[in-house]
Amino acid sequence: MQTSQISTQKDIDDMVREFILDGHPCVMAQSVVKDNNLTVHKYKKMDEISAIHILKDLELYLDNIDQDTMKFQTFIAVFEDEEFITELEFEKSLWKLLNTLHKHDTHKWDNATSSNPNSENFSFSLLANSFYIVGMHPNSSRLARSSPLPMIVFNLHSQFDQLRELKRFKHVKKIIRRRDKAYQGSINPMLEDFGTNSEARQYSGRNVGKDWKCPFSTKEQ
Repeated sequence: MQTSQISTQKDIDDMVREFILDGHPCVMAQSVVKDNNLTVHKYKKMDEISAIHILKDLELYLDNIDQDTMKFQTFIAVFEDEEFITELEFEKSLWKLLNTLHKHDTHKWDNATSSNPNSENFSFSLLANSFYIVGMHPNSSRLARSSPLPMIVFNLHSQFDQLRELKRFKHVKKIIRRRDKAYQGSINPMLEDFGTNSEARQYSGRNVGKDWKCPFSTKEQ
């Protein structure tokens, strides 16, 4: 679907749902769509204006979701007026937006995770809630992240903790990696378990080297 064809929120919703349901390897993403627990918002550019709106929309999302449910819930921001030719271009814009979101966030960092992007316990915090960020765009080298339009997925970190507590995390992870290999012929080389390395390395989807430095710092630094 071309950007010029998109004019309504329903168009965006349908596009995202079709992308996920069309054989996407992440079974959790597919279950979110099937359970109607997907919240999608469209924005123009990955800029400061959008960042302010994203924070407001995320606040409403957090107020309205069921924090105690065992079913996954997801918030996705879609940017209909952005286009990235390279993965590096997308990565730079992604981290610029995350820095802007952090600048406007008046809440303290979620004390369940670290604010140090080099820490194995790092997870991005907004509104005092940690999120595992998944960046997607049409020119991603990973098919599972090659979305029709640039998108940022905000997954509550607490949901992964629930899976671990229920002893389901390893099983789900195994299924996703098997499906990802079947989808593209290889497992995403950037995928690592939480606590092994900083999850910041995974956010953009680009295969970053060992010397990669996260372009993010907290307001306290």
